[in-house]
Amino acid sequence: MRVPSAPTRRTALAVALLTIATATATTASAHADPRPVRSHAGSLVLIGGALKENNTAVYGEIIKRAGGPDARIGIITAASVPESQDPDADDPERCSNSACNGAYYADLFKRHGAADAAWIPLDIDHVANADSDAVVAQVDSMTGFFFGGGDQYRYITTLLRGDEHKDSKVLAAIRAKLAHGAVVSGSSAGAQIASGPDMVSGGESYEGLRDGSAPGYFDDPTRLGYIPQGGFGFLRSGLIDTHTGAYGREGRALRLAADTGHDRVYALEENTALIVDRPGSNRERMTVLGTNGVAILDLRDAHATQAPEGWSLRGARYSYLTSGDQYDARTWAPRVAQGKQPLTATTTAPVPANDDVFYSAANPNGTPYSFRTTARALASTRGQTSATATTFETGPRFTVTFSKNRRFDAFTTDGTSAQTLLALRIDIAPR
Repeated sequence: MRVPSAPTRRTALAVALLTIATATATTASAHADPRPVRSHAGSLVLIGGALKENNTAVYGEIIKRAGGPDARIGIITAASVPESQDPDADDPERCSNSACNGAYYADLFKRHGAADAAWIPLDIDHVANADSDAVVAQVDSMTGFFFGGGDQYRYITTLLRGDEHKDSKVLAAIRAKLAHGAVVSGSSAGAQIASGPDMVSGGESYEGLRDGSAPGYFDDPTRLGYIPQGGFGFLRSGLIDTHTGAYGREGRALRLAADTGHDRVYALEENTALIVDRPGSNRERMTVLGTNGVAILDLRDAHATQAPEGWSLRGARYSYLTSGDQYDARTWAPRVAQGKQPLTATTTAPVPANDDVFYSAANPNGTPYSFRTTARALASTRGQTSATATTFETGPRFTVTFSKNRRFDAFTTDGTSAQTLLALRIDIAPR
């Protein structure tokens, strides 16, 4: 079977899901969420996408939290297209649909040590199963859950009854399992759907900075859209974005947060997990696990301005946490992992020029993780306190200024290269 993959950056979204009720999008307040906030005894393992088959650390962490050798993992792949929309549904080597992807992940979890893993038969062709007592019984027999990638709005269609935005029986059962200690995990759209209000529904950084965000779900995949009522609401202490550095989404995340009044974004990277203990409680704690990291975008002191020449943002902060680092959501305090030492900058070479800070899909020669690359280069440079990078697109061209200040710090494991970054100031302005 073909390995499930995330949608390409500019792939048009599925036609069957293009319409959101206008009344819902325009009358919901920016932070409306009718479901009660509930403290959870369980945990979340949220992956920024592109989870590799050999990532034993992340698969192992999910299985450990689900009971170790007794773990029973329910696989939910309703964000994928159903078999009826997959032209390769009959080809086990090429198929990429909900059932095929469910079987793929079930096999992977078993190979990584779960006692059992099984697909929960939900997709947009089988929405009725979300209120099936038999499927609820299947959910109740599980000790953990994994949500696959695809299009997060399909999870709203299948598990939140679409525009009603109310828990189906299956989602209510999963929510109850989480509250009583189960682990809920997901990758890409499967992580995004854990969002509370104002869940991102699509968009690119440059177009987001230029045009702003709007409530809805749009045919134009470059348009920055969001769902005011959000996703499942498992994690509400900040917005969530995925594939962040790999797709250059830092810009869209900052614009969406500023537009919707949020002061924090958890910007997840590929093949890396943000582990959240006791989500939704005042003891919510997080740990990063994986090969990349998680960016925390802090807008508490940020100020956005809309002028004739374009939109600008001053005073945001960027922290980049890497494997083993922890974060206290209540106090906003990171804890750098043991074994990482403060970095003493030694290079005197200037920070390299960067004319595509958000890795534009329009640039055939662009480089992923461009934003992070400039941030780390500045951290490693002695005597240089700021650096600038620009967008690839013009009209206007946006300049991003990275600045060290008294709050900034960087940490290393090898003594020479910056890995973890704390509180680097970010300003964005048109020119």
